[in-house]
Amino acid sequence: MQGQRVGYVRVSTVDQNTDRQLENITVDKVFVDKVSGKDVNRPELQAMVSYVRAGDTVVVHSLDRLARSMVDLRSIVEQLVAKGVSVEFVKERLYFSKDKKDSPTDTLMLNILSSFAEFERALIRERQQEGIKIAKAKGAYRGRKKALAPSQVEGLHARVSSRQGTVAEVAKELGISRTTLYEYLGKKGASGKEQPEDCEAVLG
Repeated sequence: MQGQRVGYVRVSTVDQNTDRQLENITVDKVFVDKVSGKDVNRPELQAMVSYVRAGDTVVVHSLDRLARSMVDLRSIVEQLVAKGVSVEFVKERLYFSKDKKDSPTDTLMLNILSSFAEFERALIRERQQEGIKIAKAKGAYRGRKKALAPSQVEGLHARVSSRQGTVAEVAKELGISRTTLYEYLGKKGASGKEQPEDCEAVLG
């Protein structure tokens, strides 16, 4: 009896497009994770591994969609193959099955390609850190905006309404910029245009 073709798709963020990974590939069922591939603790990955049966084929766009480390990649492939499930990587044109489990060529290619991908990610992280270090030295890196807790936002509006302090004083106290403070007050920017009435009260 011919098994199912089961697709696995992974993107790192919820707003990334998942359709292109298995475009024009026929599958019976698809499992989609919208999380980082830094480890194997992904709900849809675990669901897929539990779902497939002997004779099925798991279809993945590329090695890095299944796992980001060589250790995890080999572990997942070996786990699936041990169940009698075949694994197909479309981009790399690699195919693993119980019959080909000990194929030295495919195993070598799996190790080489996953090692290169892991090395490339390490280089990207290193370049990012170097860029941040240079930007900090030039005073151009500020990091992410600080987010206020809901209770802090409520307190901010209360202070504005009761005219307690200036924008600069409140922003400094909360550890945010004036622009960010204006955004929490419903203002478009720090140019002074379209300020709500309660914002003017803080400005004095």
